Amino acid sequence: MPAERKALPVIDPARCTGCGWCVAVCPPHVLSLEVKAWRKTSLLHDEAGCTGCAKCAVKCPFGAITMHRQATPVVR
Repeated sequence: MPAERKALPVIDPARCTGCGWCVAVCPPHVLSLEVKAWRKTSLLHDEAGCTGCAKCAVKCPFGAITMHRQATPVVR
C-alpha cells in the first residue's frame, strides 16, 4: 500500500547552527549532522524514510527548518 507523505523538512543552511536538536527528536532517525567547510549543519539523509511528522521543525530553536509539501506520494 502506498504511504502518502504530506511534507518534507527543508533545512536553511544559513540559519542552521548544527545544534543537533532536530536530529535528537527525529523518530525515524532520517536527519544527521554533516560538516562542510568547518561548519556543522543538519541534513535530511533518508528522504524516503521521513514520515513528515514535523517534530524537527517544531524543535528547531533557530527556525531553520520548514516543511514543504511534496508533489507526489511516496511508494514504499
